[in-house]
Amino acid sequence: QVQLVESGGGLVQTGGSLRLSCAASGRALRYYHIGWFRQAPGKEREFVSVINLSGSYASYANSVKGRFTASRDVANNTVYLQMNSLKPEDTAVYYCAANARFTSVADQYDYWGQGTQVTVSS
Repeated sequence: QVQLVESGGGLVQTGGSLRLSCAASGRALRYYHIGWFRQAPGKEREFVSVINLSGSYASYANSVKGRFTASRDVANNTVYLQMNSLKPEDTAVYYCAANARFTSVADQYDYWGQGTQVTVSS
């Protein structure tokens, strides 16, 4: 099993940047594809990004493509989500999740962090 903890959320103005971290304990993250999801108040959880085992490839939702970048630090057992050019509609609780499959479907993920709040002011 793996336990995930997100950090790095906060309050930022429109156009600003944040970097979220997803740190793991238990089994190493290199055994899992890592997805990022977000959930805004009153909305369903939505896919943001997924990065593969080696960190060589990532897929993104159209709404964040070109602004968000996922990456891995294998030595530190951490995955990052760099978020640039943030917009008010990016406001949500952001979750990282681990899975043996490379997928954008939330229900297929086995392990989840507790989430970190991102708020973008206009």
